[in-house]
Amino acid sequence: MNTSGAFSYLVGTLIDLYITAVMLRLLLQWVRADFYNPVCQFLVLITNPLLVPLRRVIPAIGRLDTASVVLMLGLEILGVWLINQLLTSPMTTQAMLLFAVVKLILTLLWTYFFLIIVLVILSWVGQRARHPIVPLIVQLTDPVLAPIRRVIPVMGGFDLAPLVALIAIRFLIVLLPTSFH
Repeated sequence: MNTSGAFSYLVGTLIDLYITAVMLRLLLQWVRADFYNPVCQFLVLITNPLLVPLRRVIPAIGRLDTASVVLMLGLEILGVWLINQLLTSPMTTQAMLLFAVVKLILTLLWTYFFLIIVLVILSWVGQRARHPIVPLIVQLTDPVLAPIRRVIPVMGGFDLAPLVALIAIRFLIVLLPTSFH
């Protein structure tokens, strides 16, 4: 791998991790999680330097923290633009914007995919787990799993909602376009 490829990987990964942190904070706000939880405190600590100044300029719309959405989209566009500079056949501006939006949607879908897997594993091995992340995972996944549980109730002690949700999320991931040239 060449130096520019390694640098692009590092920058892209750091941007993606920060976007995920902002997204988790937004989702935790959406489900009204306990922000005294140490995990929430960590997310607030690392996202505040960019979010607080942005919130002064971009007001929330109802319960939606618009500043978080703008920050995620801006960072995603920056990441796509940086990678685009290394391509031999660069994308158009419209393709870069569309790619950034699709990447954000993919990040959201993959986040829920892994949260549900962690929830399932915790249900097998961590029934009495007291780690501060456990209630947050339950709160984050409940808006996805609750509607499925209303349609497919727990049968014989088996909750099929996580399986249905994982299949649906994976289906949506496969549906999303991945090429923008």
